Amino acid sequence: MAATSSASAAVALISLPFPASTSSSRVSASRHNGPRPFRAATIRCSSASSPNVSQGAPAPAPPKPQIELEFVGPKPEADGSYPVDRAEAASGEKLLRDIMNENKIELYAAYGKVMNCGGGGSCGTCIVEIVDGKELLNERTNTENRYLKKKPESWRLACQTIVGNKENSGKVVVQRLPQWKK
Repeated sequence: MAATSSASAAVALISLPFPASTSSSRVSASRHNGPRPFRAATIRCSSASSPNVSQGAPAPAPPKPQIELEFVGPKPEADGSYPVDRAEAASGEKLLRDIMNENKIELYAAYGKVMNCGGGGSCGTCIVEIVDGKELLNERTNTENRYLKKKPESWRLACQTIVGNKENSGKVVVQRLPQWKK
């Protein structure tokens, strides 16, 4: 391998083996006598036009906005405090349901564990209450409006709730199974 340099751009010469041409455009299996001979070829690559050659230190990618999530349990423990699970997600990339499932945070009541629709928005069993950080979530969808018509505005369906909008960051506090608080 040889490398040359000029004032405008660096050029690298690379020799690679290529199959030598055959006398016929078709080679049958019965006439093949083993590996074909190779010939060398030269490829010129200018670093000025090649995207794989770095012209210096690459600029660091800006950090993605993150949403911190706290999931408050539905019932207090023996000492009177509510259990809290925590998770973090990139803003605007996931549904609340997916974040809860990935972090093994209980989402469904007993009936919902058996009869949920798998995130399709057709059963209404993934109800959560947004205690804080409502502004970091998408607006209620038509599906949510249909299922939660007579419920408080703070109640959402986890399968319809997008966490963040790819630009914002902050903290969202979610009450799991709000229907159990009665």
